[in-house]
Amino acid sequence: MSSALSLEQLRTAVSEGRVDTVLLALTDMQGRLQGKRLDARHFLEEVVAHGAEACNYLLAVDVEMNTVDGYAMSSWERGYGDFEMVPDLGTLRPVPWHEKTALCLADLRWADGAPVVASPRQILRAQIDRLAERGLEAFAGTELEFIVFKDSYEEAYERGYRGLRPANQYNVDYSLLGTARVEPLIGRIRRDMTAAGLVVEDSKGECNDGQHEINFRYGPVLQTADEHSIYKNGAKEIAALEGCAITYMAKFNEREGSSCHIHLSVPALDDAAFERFIAGQLACLRELTLLYAPNVNSYKRFASGSFAPTAVAWGRDNRTCAVRVLHGRFELRLPGADVNPYLALSAMIAAGLHGLDAELELEPPVEGNAYVADKEHVPTTLRAARERFAASTVARDAFGEDVVAHYVNNADVELAAFEAAVTDWERVRGFERL
Repeated sequence: MSSALSLEQLRTAVSEGRVDTVLLALTDMQGRLQGKRLDARHFLEEVVAHGAEACNYLLAVDVEMNTVDGYAMSSWERGYGDFEMVPDLGTLRPVPWHEKTALCLADLRWADGAPVVASPRQILRAQIDRLAERGLEAFAGTELEFIVFKDSYEEAYERGYRGLRPANQYNVDYSLLGTARVEPLIGRIRRDMTAAGLVVEDSKGECNDGQHEINFRYGPVLQTADEHSIYKNGAKEIAALEGCAITYMAKFNEREGSSCHIHLSVPALDDAAFERFIAGQLACLRELTLLYAPNVNSYKRFASGSFAPTAVAWGRDNRTCAVRVLHGRFELRLPGADVNPYLALSAMIAAGLHGLDAELELEPPVEGNAYVADKEHVPTTLRAARERFAASTVARDAFGEDVVAHYVNNADVELAAFEAAVTDWERVRGFERL
């Protein structure tokens, strides 16, 4: 990919005092940006050539950054040492919403130069290499929904995330009137992402109160995953600067959830190979669901008539199916807004390659309502998805035993935390009446 900011342009900007900070970021298991704010001159003089260290616990903690057991690569027993953040200068770009700031994403390697295989970016790179071995390249676009609140993140926290004020009080799907209410925020996000080198296509309202979506031009899969993560992090930061909050929870309340539909194409495939690639998606959908729906909350989306899929089915331009096939590409409708794009795209490539290698035959498309079709159901809980992923031969062949064990443990950590929690639902039902 071409960078939005070349190294020479950065050198000039630093020498002229227009940039003094470079964010060096890795993407963690949740797809979040983690890293350091570096003095720009230090980045140019030292880090470009030699990288920078970071504690390897960044790929071995839970969502709240608690150290947890069960990871082979990082633990108290191993001393929580470092891995190296190696700048990918192709991702260098300005960060317009922060003063005098640029950003660069990093690949992760150990001190001996070996890749950190459980890193989401390295997992996707490995699948890209598998495609390249067959003379193939994949392109993707992600459609990421979110809900905007008029409350700040601090106010939301202090109120226990209850009684928040959505930016719209009714369904504004495609509404120009309704979306005008939040244009000061959404418009700023669009403009700042354009200035950061992302190619914005559109924004639109969605169904739930305060729910919106901003879409970007498709590109090579690694570029798409990178820009997805940069945008998601940046949108939260811009919302905070505007005194608002954005959530990417898959299911914030009992109404419509927030999805992340992913479009994928492999242009070199002929019609027969494309059908096998789609057949692979269906064959592997349930065993790779963990990489599409990584959290307990993810599974609350999968409800009949919700535009989130429940059936392992494909159809031509049919939004009731998990796989919606369009001309020359397909859309996977399973992931929610909480998805890690690197892992989801890796799973889609792995499933497609399985379909090619096994020469799978594509079943007939579903005509009509897939919610009532006689098809297998996608997993309905994180535990069910965890069990299928742990037993998956396709996952082991594609990602390796170390990666499978790493993300099975991540699911175990989340399940243990959830099962130990006492929820508001339990208090309401049980405080007086039980």
